Amino acid sequence: MVQTVRSLALSPNSKAIIFEKPLVLNRIFFSVTAFAPPNEWHRSKISFDDPSFNSFYVLDGPVRYFEAKGEGIFQGDVWIFNQSTVDLLYSATEILIQ
Repeated sequence: MVQTVRSLALSPNSKAIIFEKPLVLNRIFFSVTAFAPPNEWHRSKISFDDPSFNSFYVLDGPVRYFEAKGEGIFQGDVWIFNQSTVDLLYSATEILIQ
C-alpha cells in the first residue's frame, strides 16, 4: 500500500494534474480539499482524464471537499482547475494498493 499526500497552489484560471494515472498499483481512495480565504468566493473544477473540462465535478462556495473510495474508482489522471479570482491551495491524498 502506498499513500501519497500532495499540496498544490494554483493561481486564478490555472489548471494542473493533481494525481497522475497509477501505472503499477490501483487507486482505492483519493480526496481533494480546496483552501480559500473565508470571505472570498472560490470555484474549482475536478476532471477525470479530461484536461478540457467538458465533464467535471465542482467545488464551489461552501463545498470545498471531494472524496472517492472503493475498488471501482477512477484510475486515470485527476485534473484540478482554479476558476476563482484568488490563489487557491489544494490538499490531496491518494491511496494505492497492489
